Amino acid sequence: QRVRFLERHIYNREEFVRFDSDVGEYRAVTELGRGIAEYWNSQKEYLEDARAAVDTY
Repeated sequence: QRVRFLERHIYNREEFVRFDSDVGEYRAVTELGRGIAEYWNSQKEYLEDARAAVDTY
């Protein structure tokens, strides 16, 4: 059985950045999330932790 992990970040009822285990990195949903996604993707340990999160389910 295959598991897909989604981590969504929402501010003021609007999703601005998400992590999808199928993609393997953070993606900006709005302009607000662009800088955040770029920063989180540049932090290798943080990105590895997010990629490993799918294995906890």
